[in-house]
Amino acid sequence: MIQPADVQDLIARWWFAYDNALFDEWPSMFTAEARFTCRTDTGTTDYEEFVRADVAGREAVLEWQTQHRMGSPYPLRHNGENVHLVDPGDTAAGFRSYIWVTHIVNGSPAPLSTAVVHGSVALEDGAVRIAELNVVLDTEDSTVLAERGAPNA
Repeated sequence: MIQPADVQDLIARWWFAYDNALFDEWPSMFTAEARFTCRTDTGTTDYEEFVRADVAGREAVLEWQTQHRMGSPYPLRHNGENVHLVDPGDTAAGFRSYIWVTHIVNGSPAPLSTAVVHGSVALEDGAVRIAELNVVLDTEDSTVLAERGAPNA
């Protein structure tokens, strides 16, 4: 059975390695058939082209991630929060989490984005690896829940 701690560790390692451009560590974190998607919740920002992705296969995922990281600020910090399993199994598991992304502006940490992350992991060659990672960046202004209706997760 895939354990929550294994998934939390993998996702934490991914965000750390991503932020610090530890490119050599990335391949071992993804399955051969990994899929990565990213978009904003509104689809209307000035940076849609930069964040939009729908790529499949480890090599394509790594290529997109490398290009995206090279065009992103440094230092950059993705803080994976509330990582939890939603679909535990023996050889695969689904998970959900949030990310809180910061960078440095005028010498101080500044918020850059938040997002909802859904994904799955799978056992491959005896290791838990990311099989799917779906990121939806928050860009819509917050409103009172009762006034907006049911949220789209």
